[in-house]
Amino acid sequence: MSRRNAREIVLKSLFIMDFTPDTEISNALKVAEEEIQGATKSDVAYAKEVVEGTMSHIEEIDKELEETSKKWHVKRMAAIDRNLIRLAAYEMFMGTEKVPSAIAINEVVELAKLYGSDESAAYVNGILGKMVKNHDK
Repeated sequence: MSRRNAREIVLKSLFIMDFTPDTEISNALKVAEEEIQGATKSDVAYAKEVVEGTMSHIEEIDKELEETSKKWHVKRMAAIDRNLIRLAAYEMFMGTEKVPSAIAINEVVELAKLYGSDESAAYVNGILGKMVKNHDK
């Protein structure tokens, strides 16, 4: 299983649902899965778990994200950035299989370099680093 492929599916699914809130998770996953070459059944299964978990905790994640980003409203953040942060936050703090923060952050920073703006990687890294510090208190 490639967690990178799974995370790309998660990112694309969250992005789809961010812009079309009435989209069902299964439909977003299907569209996203079709765009990722080489995604396996286990990639898709992990992506489904993370998307469902992220969506079930979205209010909690977004509240923490706003607090961490010095009250910068989530909807004003770049869509790629906020969805990468949501993905990593779920994996690190809420997932059934907690992903170590260094791994989760590194993975989404790499995705930020692929899908985000020139500033995305640094922004995502900084916000997630602060979130981890807040959880360690």
